[in-house]
Amino acid sequence: MENTESTTRERTGKCRKQEADNTVLMNNKPLHRFVQREPRSLGIVILIFGCAELMMGSLLAVDNMGISCNIYVCFWLGALFLVCGILSIYTELHPSKKMVTVCLAMYVVSILGIIVSIGYRIPCLLHLRFREKSYFVEMLCAEMILFISSMCVSGILIFLCIFARFALKSTHTQVIVQHIPLPQTGTTAN
Repeated sequence: MENTESTTRERTGKCRKQEADNTVLMNNKPLHRFVQREPRSLGIVILIFGCAELMMGSLLAVDNMGISCNIYVCFWLGALFLVCGILSIYTELHPSKKMVTVCLAMYVVSILGIIVSIGYRIPCLLHLRFREKSYFVEMLCAEMILFISSMCVSGILIFLCIFARFALKSTHTQVIVQHIPLPQTGTTAN
């Protein structure tokens, strides 16, 4: 009975030590440094901006108010934000180099989409600026909110791109060499 208790204690002690060593090693890997930047939290923020983009875009499209709705900027940009947010959340929960690669690709596509939307929204904002009816003032405010929100998301996406790139940069695998001494025997070798 005493032997089983001591071996159980030794096993749990070894398991805890291995978990602690594994935790220390995981902190040194670039993939886990990306996860430490908490892409899930930033993904939730991107999801919120994506939902706001879709909701504002649907309101502008229903009333035929939004000039940016002519090429459906709100809808495809909102969809890109939703996909990036979901991928960021999933990548933190299930980190792998493949998922980080997919995230990085979507981040870049979303940044390109933001650049296209900015190129389309700036002339729209300049056009609406000189209108004086309340109808156009409401449209100008909605377009400004969407413009500012996409600029905020672009900052978050650039931050995530940088750390995703660093996570994928390291192709070296870590090798752990553990020295286990041989058991002492009663005979000596000549």
